[in-house]
Amino acid sequence: MSADALPAAARPLPWWLGGLLIPTVQLALALAVASLVVLMVGENPLQVMTAMVSSALDPSIGLASTLYYTTHLIFTGLAVAVAFHAGLFNIGGEGQAYFAGLGVALACLWLDHVLGAPLMFLVAWLAAMLFGAAWALIPAWLQARRGAHIVVTTIMFNYIAAALMNYLLVGPIKSSTSQGLETRSWEATAMLPRITDTLAGWGWDVGTSLLNYSLLVAILAVAAVWWLLWHTRLGYALRVLGQNPKAADYAGLSAQKLIIIAMLISGALAGLMALNDVYGGQGRLILSYTSGLGFLGIAVALMGRNHPLGVAAAAFVFGVLIQGTGDLQFDFPRINPNLILVIQGLVIFFAAALDSLVRSPIENQFRRWQRARG
Repeated sequence: MSADALPAAARPLPWWLGGLLIPTVQLALALAVASLVVLMVGENPLQVMTAMVSSALDPSIGLASTLYYTTHLIFTGLAVAVAFHAGLFNIGGEGQAYFAGLGVALACLWLDHVLGAPLMFLVAWLAAMLFGAAWALIPAWLQARRGAHIVVTTIMFNYIAAALMNYLLVGPIKSSTSQGLETRSWEATAMLPRITDTLAGWGWDVGTSLLNYSLLVAILAVAAVWWLLWHTRLGYALRVLGQNPKAADYAGLSAQKLIIIAMLISGALAGLMALNDVYGGQGRLILSYTSGLGFLGIAVALMGRNHPLGVAAAAFVFGVLIQGTGDLQFDFPRINPNLILVIQGLVIFFAAALDSLVRSPIENQFRRWQRARG
């Protein structure tokens, strides 16, 4: 029976309602409340929001940096989304990305004198995924075999990764020529040119930015995760496990195996953040390079409704907020740069805590419209 032949109340809701319209309303509500905060400090909310968006989207100033942050958040958002579809809440993206930075750093420290840019890029890509997956493996095994909750173990592993990196960047892999807690820079011959450099060579000046070819990897990751979840047997099995573990068990699916596979994929995706920053952006490993963007991937996945295309759209929105808010302090001195934290918190609040309060009225209104059409 086709969807059109079903009664209006039983028809599936269109993808754009849950994946586009409702997140847009939630974002608008978050910005409206944030505007009240801006008003309280004595600034015009409309002017502030306009300046923020125009700065982040200006091709000659901020768009490249917006896309750089977007790339980070696509990887961490997809990591959360894949785990969520398997019924797991991976809060360890921060630690997995951080540990993946070590993998990329070790690969570059050992091989950047030997391998040229294209091969070094591929090696860094592989190292980022392997180390990210490896840092997710133990929490996955503990959940699958010992019942240790994935939320608790992944949070703990974030702190372990931070402590390990503190130790390594103070001593064993610290640059001998820099006072900062960082490794040496990679050899220029091992580095791909940044996208901004390529565009500048074509006569298109997009300003200074760390935007690099990891953006293309992020686009491939969106397509790969979409294909995996909705067009493969493994993806179907993961979604069955996440939606109904009893049905998965009745169908003969191994929950232990699927939990480990889901977390390995999730960790590998989070690890790709290191490719964007450690290899392609900074060209070295810096202490605390993740800067909380691993945690922000949770908000991106929530806002994107755990759909790869929704994650990409939400990542771009948050990229605009990060870049645009950072520039506000130059034009509006009374605006604290931490306004971005307020907006992020409000987006999470409306997209998660108050999801049903926003979602239910919109879905009910759409159902009434469907019934009126017959």
